[in-house]
Amino acid sequence: MESLKFTSLIPCKASVNLIPTTKFVNHEVIGQVGFVPLWKRSTRPALRLRAQVSGGSGGAQDGASALEDQREEKGVLLGAETDSSGSVIGFNLIPSNGELKVLDSPPEDATSDRVDETEDIDGKEKSKAKVTRNIVFVTAEAAPYSKTGGLGDVCGSLPIVLAARGHRVMVVSPRYQNGAAADKKFSGALDLDTHIKIYCFGGDQEVAFFHEYREGVDWVFVDHPSFHRPGNPYGDSFGAFGDNQFRFTLLCHAACEAPLVLPLGGYTYGEKCLFMVNDWHAGLVPLLLAAKYRPYGVYKDARSVVVIHNLAHQGVEPAVTFKNLGIPPEWYGALEWVFPTWARTHALDTGEAVNILKGAIVTSDRILTVSEGYSWEITTVEGGYGLNELLSSRKSILTGITNGVDVVEWDPSSDVHIASHYSADDLSGKVQCKLALQKELGLPIRPDCPLIGFIGRLDYQKGIDLIQSGMPQLMEDDVQFVMLGSGDPLCEDWMRAAEATYKDKFRGWVGFNVPVSHRITAGCDILLMPSRFEPCGLNQLYAMRYGTVPVVHSTGGLRDTVLNFNPYAQGGQGDGTGWTFSPLTKESMLAALRLACRTFTEYKPSWEGLMKRCMERDFTWESAAVKYEQVFEWAFIDPPYVG
Repeated sequence: MESLKFTSLIPCKASVNLIPTTKFVNHEVIGQVGFVPLWKRSTRPALRLRAQVSGGSGGAQDGASALEDQREEKGVLLGAETDSSGSVIGFNLIPSNGELKVLDSPPEDATSDRVDETEDIDGKEKSKAKVTRNIVFVTAEAAPYSKTGGLGDVCGSLPIVLAARGHRVMVVSPRYQNGAAADKKFSGALDLDTHIKIYCFGGDQEVAFFHEYREGVDWVFVDHPSFHRPGNPYGDSFGAFGDNQFRFTLLCHAACEAPLVLPLGGYTYGEKCLFMVNDWHAGLVPLLLAAKYRPYGVYKDARSVVVIHNLAHQGVEPAVTFKNLGIPPEWYGALEWVFPTWARTHALDTGEAVNILKGAIVTSDRILTVSEGYSWEITTVEGGYGLNELLSSRKSILTGITNGVDVVEWDPSSDVHIASHYSADDLSGKVQCKLALQKELGLPIRPDCPLIGFIGRLDYQKGIDLIQSGMPQLMEDDVQFVMLGSGDPLCEDWMRAAEATYKDKFRGWVGFNVPVSHRITAGCDILLMPSRFEPCGLNQLYAMRYGTVPVVHSTGGLRDTVLNFNPYAQGGQGDGTGWTFSPLTKESMLAALRLACRTFTEYKPSWEGLMKRCMERDFTWESAAVKYEQVFEWAFIDPPYVG
């Protein structure tokens, strides 16, 4: 009989197959902030063992018999797993002592320093990371489960790419239940039957975990009644939810416990994790690592990277709420925030508050922004929103990386939402997309008339006021304009009025519709983005991928990604991918738009060159992931923050 060797412990990726299903015992919280660790468990799900047979084809059957003979010594086998050919590939084992065990971390060879080159199904080499890590994304939203903007796109795409490069990746996000059709997006997530108690806001708060393994990523959803209500993740038609600090405090505490208590695929992520902390909603995580865990020897090898998607939102609440956060009182200074005199509500207001994003910036190991330009802007008085001095003091660990785009969803050669497919080698389909869009919107079908588009929120940040003030002058030109967005009710009413005023030139679509956004991106000639500030911006990246030339305000990620057109460069061949304008005025915006329209109308070869250069730009998540991995390496060079 051929010899049977156990080479590794291989996890069952579907948590529903863990044998048996175990509900963890909730630990009683002791002390003022409940630091009794929740990660010590006496019952664990069973392991799955994969056997490797040396020798001929009959070894699998003999190996199974050998294991059955040893069941009394080694434990109880709950049946062998076989592949389609009948070969045994694994066994479910309960040890003989009756105690169900799970590894606290992957086998040594599962997460290690390595260089891998694997082949995908097309036979092409697919690069792997040199150093693979256990990465935990903590975020308020992750597409396709929840999304209100760029944050959801990033946390729905980047983890998948990092997992494909060899990392073990978990995303921790709330399980929103709105009582609407969107709830079906969570239907694939199964209850892990794991409940923990979190001490915060004056008592024990019980949360549960749901899990879905999809595209190589563990998607973990924190379940609590506060996440079950109509609206978006942050508010409803009446404004922001009044208990957002409570809701996202739960998220942060639960995210810190998840790598320790959830045996995803048979073993936990363990303590040596890299936490990706996205915006203020996850901002308590670095502080909890330093104040709640490391003093007790837990997470001493973990690191945290805070990713700032929008510095304007910082999670500021009255100072009296600090006691609710489950953090020792001596750590108040990390969150302390004092409003300047001019920003206080009355003469007796001391301006004292807690600022969660500030605490994350103070205690994290690295700081990231979603573009290089934005990493500089947030260190200035104009762009720092009161945190510019703090960010300047930590400039040595501040890095900007431009977001990528989902090249599968946003691909003009295969997009299911557009009328005709096209590519940089064959642009004929773009004209068909334009004609189809004009027909759909009821505009005169004119292929030679410049069609300008805008997609985004209708608010002050996006420069809607400039569009409003400049529209009468722009409508005097031979152009067409289409807008898609929602937000300020007054702006929505203005869009309806503009459509009635300029019947043959303007169309406004109030609301947001994914298929329509794809058709506008493909059908327009020019995309306008007059944002006051833009940490990264995705619409200009989508537009360039579809050969739609962007005209943008020179700020943040827009300045980084749009290269100003120069018709005389390259020996008259031209260079650049669009137009940037500054200062942010109606006059400079109109001048840039008119120059773009004139180029489209009078200089067709130059315009075709612009379109092709746009489509050839590399804004893939694969390119961004390599830069993220460099930041991961830097984060682990220095010791973690301990206060």
